[in-house]
Amino acid sequence: MLEVNDVTVHFGERLILDRVSLTVDQGEIVALAGPSGSGKSTLLRVVAGLQPFETGTVRWNGEDQASIPPHRRSFGFVFQDEQLFPHLSVAGNVGFGLRMAKRSRADRDMDVDELLDLVGLSGFNTRAVTDLSGGEAKRVALARALAPRPALLLLDEPLTGIDTDLHDRLVAEIRGILRSTSTTAIHVTHDHAEAKAIADRVVDLSDL
Repeated sequence: MLEVNDVTVHFGERLILDRVSLTVDQGEIVALAGPSGSGKSTLLRVVAGLQPFETGTVRWNGEDQASIPPHRRSFGFVFQDEQLFPHLSVAGNVGFGLRMAKRSRADRDMDVDELLDLVGLSGFNTRAVTDLSGGEAKRVALARALAPRPALLLLDEPLTGIDTDLHDRLVAEIRGILRSTSTTAIHVTHDHAEAKAIADRVVDLSDL
């Protein structure tokens, strides 16, 4: 269970988060909604350990995360702009976290194949990520984040910049993938229809 309690963040003189609190239960998909600039992505980065904060605590299963660096937290992150590694193939990107965890080559290959099949990219292993379409790149980013089996997956507006038909298709696919993998997740979006379609619960940041 994730517990964010009374978190405050300023950017200079500007107050971004004002004693914000949020809980996410094990296996729950929560959508964090609100207009652009409301602090949704900032809160996600606080949880990930990428953004310092002035007051409050972030706890996972009761353990304070303050002293745990981002790469040591059992959280995955899907960035808005994917941030794929251009020098690696699709399989290299998806298997990156598994390689860092020193999984065997055989185990990595098997997991990568399963994940690519899960996100609808079976057979894309050797494809250069620079040759992918926008939708394919977003699927690879999701597979890469899921590969280490994160305890919590953080998705920062992962469906921006694609056409309406693809957006609507990926909304349904993401919901199905998160459910089939029993992944606990926070999905950030400014689109309330998207939030309701993906999440078990929608939280508007202005209500926190």
